[in-house]
Amino acid sequence: MNTRVKFILTVASAFAAGGLLAFYLAGRPVKPAADAGDESPEASPVQLKHDANGETTIVFDTGTQERIGLKTENPVAMQWQPEVKGFGSVIDPATLAAAVADLESARTVAEASDREYDRMMTLAGQNNASVRALEAARATATHDQLGFESTRAKFALDWGNWLADQTNLATLVQQLSGGDATLVRVDLPAGQLLPSPPASARIVAMTDETTSVNGGLFSATAGMNPATQSQSFFYLTKGQPLMAGAAVTGFLKMSGVPLTGVVVPSGAVLRYEGRGWIYVQTGMNDFTRTEISLDHPAGNGWFVSRSLTITNRLVVRGAQTVLSAELSGGNFNSGSRD
Repeated sequence: MNTRVKFILTVASAFAAGGLLAFYLAGRPVKPAADAGDESPEASPVQLKHDANGETTIVFDTGTQERIGLKTENPVAMQWQPEVKGFGSVIDPATLAAAVADLESARTVAEASDREYDRMMTLAGQNNASVRALEAARATATHDQLGFESTRAKFALDWGNWLADQTNLATLVQQLSGGDATLVRVDLPAGQLLPSPPASARIVAMTDETTSVNGGLFSATAGMNPATQSQSFFYLTKGQPLMAGAAVTGFLKMSGVPLTGVVVPSGAVLRYEGRGWIYVQTGMNDFTRTEISLDHPAGNGWFVSRSLTITNRLVVRGAQTVLSAELSGGNFNSGSRD
């Protein structure tokens, strides 16, 4: 290649590179010249405000709210019947079956001994049985009757007098084993005693606190269990909504004037430091974290009787992102580029 050709190619390459540079520069936005020493940062899309009481409000501009998909809703009004809270578990049918078998076995033995004693009394009246045989039959009947009463007393202590008095316990065990019904035991806190057993209860599995099933009173222990110092109630539910052995929380319905409040959707509730929290919209772009009680599950949320009304706007989507922004002091990736 001669010198003239090389010169022409070099000039052409320079023109091409210059054109590309001009095209790149033309596409970049032109920033206004800043005064010397002016290095103030752009306003943050997320800010924190603190009032005199130490309460923190987090501020999101409208664009940031849209980027993180923030959504708010008003809670729904609700009437709430007073309840007493207890804890327990779903009865394994095999456990009840074993207790019923012991009770029925003791009952059968006592009844057989009693019939034998009656028979020996008849024979003795006819001079066909010795006094010794009659005394032996009476001793056996007394022993077996005491054994049955002891077994029944233990059964009543564990399962309640009403259940101990039933004569069709085998049918109940069959229903539980077949999945036609579920029996749940609820124990009140130690030392708490109700004058009468509540007729119904909401049963909530500890693995799913937002879902409850209703149960009707089936039996109740008499007074407190000396070993546990607790009063126990048994509630029967239809079908098998809960697994045998599952730990549950029972909310026993009490008589009285219903409470007025709202239902907070489960999507609005956060768990932080062992407590329940929600974000309430306190301005167009302002959101304040508020603690709520999680003692009253209600459908797909929780019933709250204080501090909230149907006029409040609650963050029902994006609450976890708001919490992350608050805990990081407002320094989080809001979706905008640096």
